[in-house]
Amino acid sequence: MKKVIAIAVLFISSIGFSQIKVVETVPVEKLGRVNNNFYVQKIGDEFTFFYTTVQSDDEEAALKAFTFKNVDNAYQSLYGIISKGFTSSPLNDVKLELPNNFVWLHYIASSDKTTVQFMVSNKEATSTHISEPLSKEQVEKLFQKS
Repeated sequence: MKKVIAIAVLFISSIGFSQIKVVETVPVEKLGRVNNNFYVQKIGDEFTFFYTTVQSDDEEAALKAFTFKNVDNAYQSLYGIISKGFTSSPLNDVKLELPNNFVWLHYIASSDKTTVQFMVSNKEATSTHISEPLSKEQVEKLFQKS
């Protein structure tokens, strides 16, 4: 009887104090991608945009990101804001406020096409990271509209 109780106590204590726990995860959806420089992924209701910067320092050339939740269809609203910027006259920068970042959409008009750059500044940091320029076609590919 003592052995049965001892085994039961050991069994119960090993279950209660195990080192490995299974944590429920949310699947990661990979959305649009433009080359290897810009892509979007969705985890639950959060969208994360990953981009490489155009700064020349090796430390600054690392992959950067900004994230926001899809509250009130924010993902589609962002696409609409970016798309409308390509056709506005004159081209004006658009400043967006996200929970942790400020994002400027900087439009550049040249003789053959108009491009947009994302200029991302963390609300707590003083540095700004600038993405490579994207054409309207690349923005459509990024948002999976083409």
